[in-house]
Amino acid sequence: MKNITPREAKNKLDHHEKLNIIDVREPEEVMFGMIPGAKNIPLGTIPEHLEEMDKNEEYIIVCQSGGRSMHATMFLENQGFKVMNMTGGMSNWNWETV
Repeated sequence: MKNITPREAKNKLDHHEKLNIIDVREPEEVMFGMIPGAKNIPLGTIPEHLEEMDKNEEYIIVCQSGGRSMHATMFLENQGFKVMNMTGGMSNWNWETV
């Protein structure tokens, strides 16, 4: 499983790299802020959204502390997707949120 730190993700955003960020937290959690450009797909609904994802793209998976995103990353890897888990999650995201 590939990991990315919040700092590395922020650097990619700062350099205007195209990022596909999926936030797997619940809607009541994302009300407090998400990474700009992230899409909220709660962990339990990931299987229902696979057709919306492109296996040729890379995705960064985010949750609050890194545990749920790790599970989502492993699941998506097993489905053939290119994914990275953002270690530490939003608890370690110290920049702008929307």
